[in-house]
Amino acid sequence: MINNEEFTKRLKKVIDFYGESASSFAEKIGVQRSSISHILSGRNKPSLEFVLKVLSSFPEVELYWLMNGKGNFPSGKNSEPQIEKKSTVQNQNLFSSSENENAQKEITVEKIISSNSKKEIERIIIFYKDGSFSNFEN
Repeated sequence: MINNEEFTKRLKKVIDFYGESASSFAEKIGVQRSSISHILSGRNKPSLEFVLKVLSSFPEVELYWLMNGKGNFPSGKNSEPQIEKKSTVQNQNLFSSSENENAQKEITVEKIISSNSKKEIERIIIFYKDGSFSNFEN
């Protein structure tokens, strides 16, 4: 059986780790703000759907850690080469409007993918200027 009070502490830790407010966290996992509020206040217990949405949106969160405190957070699933790929892409001006620069970005992304051709892509996240994002999982 899940200890609701301990679950709430772990959920708060996840929200704080990502620097989210309860409202923005709810938006990112696709639930109503009231759901987060009710869980954090102890009024409601989290549903399986809620837990799965947290795990889907935040892969560094381990199921057993979130549910009963066993395991680690963050899980450390990200390896160093993946971090390097992100920084390589971030160092470029991704928001330029020039078609030539956009073509150059596509070539750079293709180089990143081909240089790691033995690795399987787990997911791709695209961040938009309006603060939203798209998450594509394999």
